[in-house]
Amino acid sequence: MTSLTNPHFNGIIPGRLVTLFSPHFSMSKTSGVAEAAVSVRPKNRDKKKNKPKKEPRFHVILWNDDDHTYDYVIIMLHVIFGYSVEKGFQLAREVDTHGRAIVFTSSLERAEVKRDQILGFGPDPLLAQSQGSIIATLEKAAED
Repeated sequence: MTSLTNPHFNGIIPGRLVTLFSPHFSMSKTSGVAEAAVSVRPKNRDKKKNKPKKEPRFHVILWNDDDHTYDYVIIMLHVIFGYSVEKGFQLAREVDTHGRAIVFTSSLERAEVKRDQILGFGPDPLLAQSQGSIIATLEKAAED
């Protein structure tokens, strides 16, 4: 008697009906034993195909200048984003020391709205030289 051609099926009793998902069976003319030739193909599942495309994200960048105080930045961040005084101070300090800070990251539409709110916030009432809002721009965030 011959054994099945697939080594994973050793030990199956010869002559028994073997049912698999989609094997090709052939009967040996000399022994009468069913032999299975199994071809295993991975399913073509493109994981990226099933997932929705990620929407690009954008940073709202706040830029340093000499026409706005820490108090102005802290209040503006609280009014527009709801940030605490502590978070507002941290971001104001980052703008002052590094020249800029990422204050918000979101979809393009939401980031544009927040940038426009910053640009429309008006001048700093604590500084006579302040003629307008602090500068804010958008920057595309790096993809993960």
